[in-house]
Amino acid sequence: MEEYAREPCPWRIVDDCGGAFTMGAIGGGVFQAVKGFRNAPAGVGHRLRGSVNAVRVRAPQIGGSFAVWGGLFSTIDCGLVRLRGKEDPWNSITSGALTGAILAARSERKLRSHRLSMAAVIHATEWLLCFSLGGPLTMMGSAMMGGILLALIEGFGILLTRYTAQQFQNPLPFTEDPSQLPPKDGEQQQKTKGLFH
Repeated sequence: MEEYAREPCPWRIVDDCGGAFTMGAIGGGVFQAVKGFRNAPAGVGHRLRGSVNAVRVRAPQIGGSFAVWGGLFSTIDCGLVRLRGKEDPWNSITSGALTGAILAARSERKLRSHRLSMAAVIHATEWLLCFSLGGPLTMMGSAMMGGILLALIEGFGILLTRYTAQQFQNPLPFTEDPSQLPPKDGEQQQKTKGLFH
């Protein structure tokens, strides 16, 4: 498959991280431009300034979030390629699920750490509380969503590849009508024997 003929694994992580940052920054920039324009005070000057300010502040943050997701996804994907010894859609699906779970654990722990650090709880207890207060459930939900999303993307890619591959297959040769073919030598001799006997 052409999709899997990409950069070798260590460079793939950097490539995917940069591509994800670009995609997030551009997409987030467009979204934030519209949002900043709508939320600014009345007047074209105020709205344009609000739009530019929203893009300036939020687009790099959204790009960074996408870059973290893309880098973690590629890192796990490369690890699975190394572990399994082959590249197939199962690596991407598993990478999506594990990325969703890891990022959910990170965000769950981050939320809980702000609450627990005020109580001067040591790091190990903080980690245990994170998992006992709903962390695994959140991780499981994010893992399922990541896996399902990547399964849909990979499945759609496989279907699209199969559909477009049919267009480029060599057509079957035309079968000729046997009544229009010239007679073979054996058939010609039998017809002449039948006429004279």
